[in-house]
Amino acid sequence: MVKLGDVINVRYGKALKADQRVSDGSVHVFGSSGIVGNHDKTLCSYPTIIIGRKGSVGTVTWAPDGGWIIDTAYYVEIKDNEKLDLRYLFHILNHVDLTKKTITTSIPGLNRDDLYDTSIKLPSFEEQKHIVDLLDKVTDIRQKREQSIKLADDFLRATFMKMFGTPVHNIHHFPKGTIRDLVDSVNYGTSAKASVDSGQYPVLRMGNITYQGGWDFTDLKYLDLSEKDKGKFLVQEGDLLFNRTNSKELVGKTAVYDEARPMAFAGYLIRVRPNPNGNNYYLSGLLNSTYGKTTLSNMCKSIVGMANINAQELQDIEILIPPKHLQDEYEMIYKRVNMELAIANRSAKQLQMLAANLANKYLCKGSL
Repeated sequence: MVKLGDVINVRYGKALKADQRVSDGSVHVFGSSGIVGNHDKTLCSYPTIIIGRKGSVGTVTWAPDGGWIIDTAYYVEIKDNEKLDLRYLFHILNHVDLTKKTITTSIPGLNRDDLYDTSIKLPSFEEQKHIVDLLDKVTDIRQKREQSIKLADDFLRATFMKMFGTPVHNIHHFPKGTIRDLVDSVNYGTSAKASVDSGQYPVLRMGNITYQGGWDFTDLKYLDLSEKDKGKFLVQEGDLLFNRTNSKELVGKTAVYDEARPMAFAGYLIRVRPNPNGNNYYLSGLLNSTYGKTTLSNMCKSIVGMANINAQELQDIEILIPPKHLQDEYEMIYKRVNMELAIANRSAKQLQMLAANLANKYLCKGSL
């Protein structure tokens, strides 16, 4: 274990206002949260690590080419490059909670002496290189997975637009209608109180639907349902859930439930089941499109900081009514893409476990 002050020098950044920067310059300008612009001059001409001093206190940014660091951040110099690898230091600083050292005055900040007093593990230089190699590989694969998710999302949006268009750009001249024309039932969820650790059924809440139209089951609560309420408040595979109340930018989050296990759904969500003419994957694709997001944002009503779209308003949204076989074709495309993503997600979970184990073994334990 060594103190950071024994192995690095921490330098203050230098003020550079936005109107003083050369926006088309080749030098990155770094603030406490990362890159904030460009300039034609550099303050640090060698690889370094940026550490947030004010604002995003403790945020760590890799700067392989150096750059201009403004006065809300520090940058790092290694005292002995044969004893401490800069990339190893970057990884270890990402696993040390520097926010614990924040001085909570009128403007929270990170004191340089407190930073120098932080202890880290310092294995042999050869072992540092080994650790860096492993963690960099994990990081690279994780970034590629994130890129693949974005590409899949972009592909599905483009495919939806090509197949259907929108009511504004009705490229295939489909008949127009409303969501009401394609649904059989629209119901609100349960208002029963859920528990963190007890209850027969997980309950889906507004935070479980992602903005992109997927699912996040990392934070679930549980409740029990009577036999009478199971039909009312359990979701089935293929049900569409719509987040009717949230902040304005998040109200209207929509996803099709594609799990086999039964879950309940909370009162802030609306459950939609299609009639023989409709397909929930088509409706979800529409509501998650740019057209759908804009429509939802324009129609929601704000009440004390929260926006709302009720079940009747949801059903009144204007849509195109394409042939059912086209809606079903889009569902098959969606499922094929998400099957590939599911494989990537399983790999990602294994990577997360690997990264956590590596961090615990090499970085976190004993770091203060």
